[in-house]
Amino acid sequence: MKELEACHVVVAGLGLMGSSLAAALGGHCRTVSGLARRAESIEQAVKRGFINQGTLDPKEILPKADIVVLATPVRTILRQIDEYGPLLADGSLLIDLGSTKREVLEAMDRLPKGVQPLGGHPMCGKERSGLAAADPELYVGCSFVVSPLERTSPAALDLGRALVKAIGGRPIVLDAARQDHLAATLSHLPYLLACSLVQTADSVTSSDPAAWEIVAGGYRDTSRVAGSDVTMMLDILSTNRREVLDSAAVFRDKLDHLVELIAEGDDEALAAVLASSRAERWRMFP
Repeated sequence: MKELEACHVVVAGLGLMGSSLAAALGGHCRTVSGLARRAESIEQAVKRGFINQGTLDPKEILPKADIVVLATPVRTILRQIDEYGPLLADGSLLIDLGSTKREVLEAMDRLPKGVQPLGGHPMCGKERSGLAAADPELYVGCSFVVSPLERTSPAALDLGRALVKAIGGRPIVLDAARQDHLAATLSHLPYLLACSLVQTADSVTSSDPAAWEIVAGGYRDTSRVAGSDVTMMLDILSTNRREVLDSAAVFRDKLDHLVELIAEGDDEALAAVLASSRAERWRMFP
């Protein structure tokens, strides 16, 4: 396969993740092209210098690509894999940015034999979506999961790693099942918790105008990801349902235990759980 510097990269989907990746790739590959559903997305991405060129027609651009990055919601990615696969050149690399991997890799295994597949999941993002929120520094320092299939060649995996490093990420190789299991607790469950917190605050405090005068960083930080794109998150939850439900069940047990200790007035036992949680948090993020 070609070195990244010689590659024509096509980014399909010019929202937050796709536009940020396209912008970060500038100077690291031969050409960056955009593929989008709306002409204004192409115009804005070119105007901001994120891409060299763009089109609404996959048949026009995909056969010329060395690397294609699918930066769309997961269920759109699943459809695009089947739709775009026959258009891709032999020896090209197809990578996605979806937050779940099992169904994506199953679809990638149906790609034409000449196409190299590689699942991807960057562990970064913002609560704001769309091209307007794009940031060339978005991927800097982030863990970026890459999930090869059995048919993925070592050269294709190396090219995927090179792309991740070029945008500032840290590639981590995980199989689909392991990545979905970990992401359910470390990425997908926090979204549900944030949504639940926002709904609780709305139910309990919204009638009091002083609530928004005293709201502090703890609420802002904990509720932040509730502002994430709904279509993207719905696709994630739907394609990782079993793992998310298992994680949510464990969370309910842990929360119920804390509530019971408060109700019982067992300060000693409650303090032990809180201290353990504090120590674990500091261990994770010293």
